[in-house]
Order: sequence, then C-alpha cells, then structure tokens
Amino acid sequence: MRIALDAMGGDLAPSETVRGALLAMEELGVEVVLVGDANDIENERSKADVGNRSLSIVHAGQVIPMNEPHPVDAIRKMRDSSILAACDLVAQGDADAVVSAGNTGATMISAILRLKRLEGTDRPAIATVFPTTTGYCLIVDAGANSECRPHHMLNFALMGEAYARQVMGRENPKVGLLSIGEESTKGTELTTASYELISKANCNFIGNIEAKDIPLGRVDVVITDGFTGNVVLKLAEGVGEAMVRILKASIEKSPVSKIGAVLMRPALQSLARRMDYSEYGGALLLGVRGVAVIAHGRSKAKAIKNAIGTAKAAVEGNVTEAIAARLATGGSERRDSLEN
Repeated sequence: MRIALDAMGGDLAPSETVRGALLAMEELGVEVVLVGDANDIENERSKADVGNRSLSIVHAGQVIPMNEPHPVDAIRKMRDSSILAACDLVAQGDADAVVSAGNTGATMISAILRLKRLEGTDRPAIATVFPTTTGYCLIVDAGANSECRPHHMLNFALMGEAYARQVMGRENPKVGLLSIGEESTKGTELTTASYELISKANCNFIGNIEAKDIPLGRVDVVITDGFTGNVVLKLAEGVGEAMVRILKASIEKSPVSKIGAVLMRPALQSLARRMDYSEYGGALLLGVRGVAVIAHGRSKAKAIKNAIGTAKAAVEGNVTEAIAARLATGGSERRDSLEN
C-alpha cells in the first residue's frame, strides 16, 4: 500500500512528518511518499535513522500556511502546493490515500478538487473518532460544514454508518442525532427536520442524543453539523487537558496523594492514552472518491504514524466503495434486505 503524505503540512513539519513516515513504514508495513520541498525533506531524512528503508520524495515547491484564512484563494494561487500534489498522486492512481496535518480547509478543498465528490453527496464531511467509556464512537461532521440542510445530515448518517461497519467493525452501528433533548421535537429547525429524514432511511437510528451521551458511548455514530461537531471536539480537548492539570495539582498537595498516584500509574497512563488525540491519528474526509485523512495541526511523529494507520484501515476496509454504495441507495438497500 502506498500513502501520499503532505510532508510540509503541520506546525512541526517537515521534521515530525518525516519521522512519522519512518515509523509508519516500520510498524505498519506501508510505503510512504513524502510530498513537499525536496531539499527540506532530504535534510530531515539525513538526520533520521533511515536504515534500509527507502523514502520516496515528490517535489512540490509551495506550502499553504497553517493560518491561511482563505484556503480557496490560496489553492488557486499555489498550484505547486504540497497538499495539491499529494492529492494528485491519489487521483492519478499513484497512491492509495493522502494524509495531511496542514491547513484543514486547504486539505479538504484540495481533496474535493482533485479526488472529486462521490455521486449522491454535495457536502463531504469530516469523521473523527471520539473516546467513550465503551471504546470509541464516530462524530460526523467534525468541522467541514458549518451550515447544513437536512439532506446533508442524512448523508452524514449514511456515510458514518458505512465507516462504522467497514473500519470500526460495528455490525449494526447505532446512529444518533445530536440535539438538546431526546424528543423528536427538540432542537433547531435543522435537527427536527433531520430527525424526520434520517428516521426514514432505515439505518439503525435511535433518535436524538444529548452531548452527555457521547462520552458514555450510547451510540456508534454521532450526527451533527460541522460547527457543533467542532465545538464538541474542542471542548472535549480542553476538558481533558484541564482534568490532567487538576489531577496533577491535587496529587502534589500531599505525600499520601503522591504515593497513591504511583500505585495508580498504570491506570492513569491508560486514561491519558485514551484521551490523547495522537492515539487516534486523524479524521477521514467522507464523501470524496478516495481516502483522505486530516491530522491534527500539532501532530508529532506518533500522531502522523497513526494518521497513516487510519488511512491504511480505510483503504483495507474499502470505505470509499461502501460509502458510494450506501449513498446510491439512500438507505433503501438495508430496508429492502430487512423486509425480504
């Protein structure tokens, strides 16, 4: 399997992206193509312990800044940007997936322009894994579309369900619509109209859920608009960091607490791993004709490796094909199979 990695994307690129690529090749058994400034990549490769591993490099002389406020304009002006070149490799069949920790908007737009949308959707969505008490769930949309219509939310449900089946291994994934109450009449005009539409698709839709239900693992797939989904993620990230700080401050207050912390170290380390975004790698862009993974902008080597792992799992799970089939039927395929 061949993964195109935007080597210049991310706050810590290209040093961490090169290291992450090497980790992925060693631990995941994939070939990684580093896309970006060849000189910068070569400099980082010379510092790393490459051993017998060979890294392919595709030169791209431009980089879209992480803080670029107008990614569409930037892409039009920077035709030789690393993210466009990486997406081109997938579009041309020279790579099986693309991974980038660069500007999220630029990554998403590049994937849409180069890979094109799947038939049946006009709004690709970001799907990200969220840790829960029962394992993890999937949130769709996590930031691609701040304003949505009911049929977009239906597409998110169908795409999320397909991902949960193909990659997460959930045989009959539970789908929930994020709102402010469980009743079908609760929420905004968007959520009430979306409820009615999704309930007719005959996926395993359990109805509305509240934000508190997400970390408790009540559903496998959480459906929401991108604005709300991104707020949920950022809030959870902040709460997780605050909990760690509060816990450390409490432990340091007394010798007894320090002793207890030593005894609880394995459990605390396990909790820290569950809450660490780097363990989950990246978010998949659902609804395009290929596998595109968006990693956290602050990704270090471990997170880059895991983002490549996310791409690998999506390719092996034939996610794109499964989503295309689900969108083509609009949910009617499962309805027919259940009725027969």
